Amino acid sequence: MNNIEMKQITLTSTLILLTLLFVHANIATAKDILVNNKEELSKALKEVQPGHVILLKNGTWTDVEIKLKGKGTEENKIVLKAETPGKVFLEGQSYLRISGSYIVVSDLVFRNGFTPTSSVISFRTSSKELAYNCRVTNCVVEDYSNTERYDSDKWVEVFGKNNSFDHNALVGKRNKGVTLAVRLNSEESLENNHVIAYNYFGGRQNLGSNGGETLRIGTSHYSRSNSNTTVKNNYFEACDGELEIVSNKSCGNTYQNNVFDECKGTLTLRHGERTLVEGNYFIGNRKHNTGGIRVINEHQTVKNNYLSGLTGYRFRGALVVMNGIYNSPINRYNQVIGAKITNNLLIDSDHVQLCAGSDKERSATPIESVMKNNLFFTATNNNLFTVYDNIEGIDFENNYVNKGENTPVEEGFTFVDYQLEENEFGLRVPKKKLLKKIGFEGDVKLPVTKEEVGPSYYKKEVKELAFNTGKVIKVAAGDDTLIDAAKKSNAGDILELENGGVYSLSKILFVNHPITIRGAEGEKPVVRSEKAVFFKIENGGALKLNHLVIDGADSPDQSGNCVVSTSKYSMNENYKFITLDCDVKQLNINHTFSFLKIYASTMADSVVIENSTFTDVTGSILSLDKEIEDLGMYNAEYVIIKNSKFTKIGDTIADVYRGGTDESTFGPNVAITKCDFTDVGNSKRNKDNSSLAFHGVQNLQVADCNWKDSAPVQLFLTNGEPISNLNNCVFDNTEQIISNNNSYTTKNIQVIN
Repeated sequence: MNNIEMKQITLTSTLILLTLLFVHANIATAKDILVNNKEELSKALKEVQPGHVILLKNGTWTDVEIKLKGKGTEENKIVLKAETPGKVFLEGQSYLRISGSYIVVSDLVFRNGFTPTSSVISFRTSSKELAYNCRVTNCVVEDYSNTERYDSDKWVEVFGKNNSFDHNALVGKRNKGVTLAVRLNSEESLENNHVIAYNYFGGRQNLGSNGGETLRIGTSHYSRSNSNTTVKNNYFEACDGELEIVSNKSCGNTYQNNVFDECKGTLTLRHGERTLVEGNYFIGNRKHNTGGIRVINEHQTVKNNYLSGLTGYRFRGALVVMNGIYNSPINRYNQVIGAKITNNLLIDSDHVQLCAGSDKERSATPIESVMKNNLFFTATNNNLFTVYDNIEGIDFENNYVNKGENTPVEEGFTFVDYQLEENEFGLRVPKKKLLKKIGFEGDVKLPVTKEEVGPSYYKKEVKELAFNTGKVIKVAAGDDTLIDAAKKSNAGDILELENGGVYSLSKILFVNHPITIRGAEGEKPVVRSEKAVFFKIENGGALKLNHLVIDGADSPDQSGNCVVSTSKYSMNENYKFITLDCDVKQLNINHTFSFLKIYASTMADSVVIENSTFTDVTGSILSLDKEIEDLGMYNAEYVIIKNSKFTKIGDTIADVYRGGTDESTFGPNVAITKCDFTDVGNSKRNKDNSSLAFHGVQNLQVADCNWKDSAPVQLFLTNGEPISNLNNCVFDNTEQIISNNNSYTTKNIQVIN
């Protein structure tokens, strides 16, 4: 054997030895550590090394503060996960912080509590200790909301660089604050290249205030900096928190192949430039106020998106191009410059808004922009396009629109027959030759389904306040029998009262879940109370009264009584209150005896009165006016009064208030039809001196109503181009309308003196 051969053998042996040592080192650092309690977890976190896998034992962990710091490597990551995916529940005031590199957290469920800090999950442990190349996956945060409705926190905050948040479920945030925020508040978090993918964002209720975004990237302060974040293949369902479902507030971001299913709001390019919005599907199914894409700022690209069944108006339109402000401050509206809106399908949606928001301040119209190769097919509104200002700065080319529809300009649009069919993927589409003409890429199909996002162990569904879904409980007449039955009821149950029976309440009936109280067919049963409040709706409650007589004869002789009250404390769950076919009388034992009394920090999805009579009431019927800080907040989204009669009512029938100039919400919505008002609003304690009082209501429809010997209707019209229509009404010995301006419309108004 020569020297060369000996050297080769020696070199080979050395390489084998080094390889064995390297493998042994990796095996030595790879370590599963099962922790059974907080003390063992704390020890494991302090001693964590690359390759360690910390397993949280299955079960419920309460008030756990997890701060995981470590420097893993691409080959030897640091892992924190559940012993079994979805079987570790973090409750109470638990939260998670991670910082360092190559850390993976998975399989955890946050529920039954809320974070005591600014967020539930944060990609940093301090302002100077951020996360890099880290991942949170297969986790759930569900109904983990602060009990104070307007105390703000975030569920997820992403700092650092190159982090991934994927296959998680964020469901049911009920208090103020963004659900998921990408933060750019330091140099280390700019140009971050984060990826947010395959997550399920579900069921965010209407907040009734600014601060209800589901996803936000950046803030106005950092909006001219690059984030370079990718948001792809996520599923947003019933995300109704506010106007901006997604609020883009930085540059260089991509929103690709996401689904927005019945969401009341828009993907809003609020600040920042060079955003790509591509291949997203917006499915409205004609749900009220569902929206699409809102374009603001420079060099935005909107292409190959599918927008169907969207009903939103103004800033919630299916496609909205805003006016901006010349030399805009960083927190206002930059002019639209160089927008490219191409190859999009808009199907049976109601509104395309061009130069939206045009006013004295927002006077900078879009320029150097193009709307090309789009298809607009709708049978739901033959005035699809609304133009608020000069659109000469938008070049329209090769767009297709169905015959009979309006267009913003004559050139750039081709009229074709309205022909749609349902394809094999269940979506309405035009003929394939039209898809080819506009260059729509790929099949028309959802880019991702609910089954493909979030953790596989988590059932993805939207919870609703549902009446009449439980059992029917027959309740005998008598003292407190109704209270006893309510205590034994479950969500959705119906308490059915006897024909003509008398039901006396010696205590308040607390409503903690959706419940219906109804009379059996025939003579209406009578409900009386010895307390100042008949029914109190608590957090999580909803109440329907049907075919009853509500009689105040037994109520205490004191001022301020009411039939229904919300909790005095903050309610972070929206409620419903419905009154059908009821006779309400003798609420007159003392002054200001009202029907519904509400408190601040409460929000009704809907308050409905139909086919009912109200007689001899010293107070008001609906006072929805407790958010008086003029921050765009309000107490009810929908107020509906229909086919009802009101006689001798001391205060207002409905006092609905939304103050301030904030544009992130678009309620309240009020509809009053086929009602009679006689001797209404004449009490000396009626502070508004009105029969109906509406301040800042965004959509008001009053029709086919009659007033006699009553106080006037009072309107205070504020921002947001409110729609206020009063049609086919008679005012007999009644001053008709008092308003701060004349931007309301009337038709067929008859005045009898």
